[in-house]
Amino acid sequence: MEIALKIAGGQFNPIELNFVRFLIGGLALLPFTMMYIRKHSVRLSRSDFGRIALTGFVIVVLSMTLYQLSIGMATASVIAIMLSANPIFGLIIGFVFLKEKLSRTNVLALVLTLIGLLIIINPFHLSGAMGIMLGLLSSILFGVYGVMSRVNGGKIGLNGLSMTCLSFLFGSAELGVLMGLSHLPIAQNIPSNYSEFINIPFFKGITLQTLPLILYISVLVTGVAFGLYFLSMEKVGILQASLIFLVKPALAPVLALIVLGEAMKVNTIIGIVVILLGSFVTLMGEKIAYSVMAIFRRNNPEAHQEVDELAKVKEELENGELAKRGRATEEAVRQSIEEKRQAHELPSEN
Repeated sequence: MEIALKIAGGQFNPIELNFVRFLIGGLALLPFTMMYIRKHSVRLSRSDFGRIALTGFVIVVLSMTLYQLSIGMATASVIAIMLSANPIFGLIIGFVFLKEKLSRTNVLALVLTLIGLLIIINPFHLSGAMGIMLGLLSSILFGVYGVMSRVNGGKIGLNGLSMTCLSFLFGSAELGVLMGLSHLPIAQNIPSNYSEFINIPFFKGITLQTLPLILYISVLVTGVAFGLYFLSMEKVGILQASLIFLVKPALAPVLALIVLGEAMKVNTIIGIVVILLGSFVTLMGEKIAYSVMAIFRRNNPEAHQEVDELAKVKEELENGELAKRGRATEEAVRQSIEEKRQAHELPSEN
């Protein structure tokens, strides 16, 4: 994605490109959203529209605008790595505001990710500082958007793809209003160093030659990719869905080297390895913990039979069977086992 945006960024105003990609991406998902709304008889209230508008503002106007600006100021590979850290920020936001549990493996993954980011940024020899800071802020806001999309979509009754579609369309409309304000006389007072915020065009530069690139960025990279990401999040959970961000830090620098000729520095390579390790801990740490618990359970079969219930639910969650049968959630089982652990002195989950 970053490579395509870097190429397109040289032909379009960055704000315009952000507006076009999310408008077309949202329109591409709209037929599927309408089918979902009709099939499930979803009725949107005024407060629902407010939630969608706020979610769209965070992702389109704030996060992705900063992201597009950062790509023009720093190398595409480094910005790609910045965005790849957003699942970790999502975990922090969920922990602080939603009181979601943060396991020791999550904390370890967070520490490793932050260390990897510091290695890549290299604060002692900082280059492209503004671009890196904007990319980091964009990644944090993307984590905020992920939490908002899950929470608001659940309250409204929309699935991930539908919430993504409507957020894109509302966010594009909000960005379009701000772009319109850039044509007012007061916008001429903006310093010349920020000329991209003056008289922002809406569809300038879209020709038969640039249309394939625009459609690729808008429909595939934006609409389809975001929609599938949030659909997979519903099916397999946040951590497993974030597997795409495990591949991104390793793949983006290689493609940037091949396509854009961006050289990979030693600190970037080391940082990628550390972030990959953090992502691996996030995705696999809990499975490893359950494997250890299984070994411990086999050695103490009578004292730890209750742990089987959680292991069974975990397996069903991964296979999607639990959602189909409408049984108890993993959190409910965790609470039940915690009560049994306190009564029977079961081993700590960690």
